[in-house]
Amino acid sequence: MMKEKITILNENGLHALPASRFVKTAEKFKGDVTLIKDGVEVSGKSIMGILTLACEKGSTVVLTCNGVDEKNMMKALKRILEGQD
Repeated sequence: MMKEKITILNENGLHALPASRFVKTAEKFKGDVTLIKDGVEVSGKSIMGILTLACEKGSTVVLTCNGVDEKNMMKALKRILEGQD
């Protein structure tokens, strides 16, 4: 299992478009993905869950990846959260 604290750098936060991209990317990997913000934990494969976190630019989340290819999963999802993809 990999866990990392990440600051949302996307200019508009984690709104519908990047959240959708995050979920689609997460679904490409076998394993579990969670996001935690302010004590609220949601599945990284649930767009509704992600949107309920209301992550604005500058928000800090904990991304947890657990699975066969967790290293690549973490790398790909982190890029989206940091606005690089």
